[in-house]
Amino acid sequence: MDIPSYEPAAALEFFRAFGKVEMIPAGRTIFRENRRSRRLLLQRDKMYLLLKGRVNLVARAHEIRALKSGDIFGEMAALANLPRSATAVARTPCRVIGLDRRQFEQALAKKPAFALMLMRVMVGRLREMLARLRSTGALSGDDAHEESAVFNPRLLTDMVRGLSDDPPVSFLRNQVILEEGQLGTRMYAVLQGRVAVTVGGVVIDRIGAGGVLGELALLEQAPRLASAVAEDHVSLQPINRNAFIALVKLDPQLGAALLTALAERIHHLTGRLK
Repeated sequence: MDIPSYEPAAALEFFRAFGKVEMIPAGRTIFRENRRSRRLLLQRDKMYLLLKGRVNLVARAHEIRALKSGDIFGEMAALANLPRSATAVARTPCRVIGLDRRQFEQALAKKPAFALMLMRVMVGRLREMLARLRSTGALSGDDAHEESAVFNPRLLTDMVRGLSDDPPVSFLRNQVILEEGQLGTRMYAVLQGRVAVTVGGVVIDRIGAGGVLGELALLEQAPRLASAVAEDHVSLQPINRNAFIALVKLDPQLGAALLTALAERIHHLTGRLK
């Protein structure tokens, strides 16, 4: 079983399910850095699929990405109710389709496999962010993000049963669970305890019960981006690649929760940039 690569045609079909085409004139700001929607006014942040035109993303007065037709942008704020990490400006007349969180979840209920495609896009952005942090020396100090719970630990064993034969595993305090650069064959859900995730020896995440680690290597079948160490006695549920893909396809809410956790992680790392 494999994870689909990003396909603009599939993204178009997904966004059209519950979104509407919007026309944006050249020069208009689509959203601004550090802004968020006003829930009391029934506003919701949107993610966008760019159908035509060119959009530039600018953060801290520096252009970070030029978007082309078929690209998705703005997903982090829409998924996790976070302040925008960049400003999006239409450089030419543009056509886009926007989805807020509610519309996204409705579309995901119909096409849960799309979560896997979007995860791949976001993992690419996470790799870019880590590379920028390393090159600027901003990846230092212990300012770890506390990872949100994705699973209900009590229900996890039932979810995995029948999809994977791996029993839970335990680690004692300070034992290494994963090593940066390893090829990953399993992700792990934390049933009990807390795990510290490090990149280059710097703690970037702390994951407690209900959180997940190691899923990025499964998404890309690439070397692990980070190491993980047990901060106390830890119980973990291993989940192999096929079981992971099946879980996401079977449970749209799980896919949405994993995307939200990934968005929060990227946003926290973005905040380290000076």
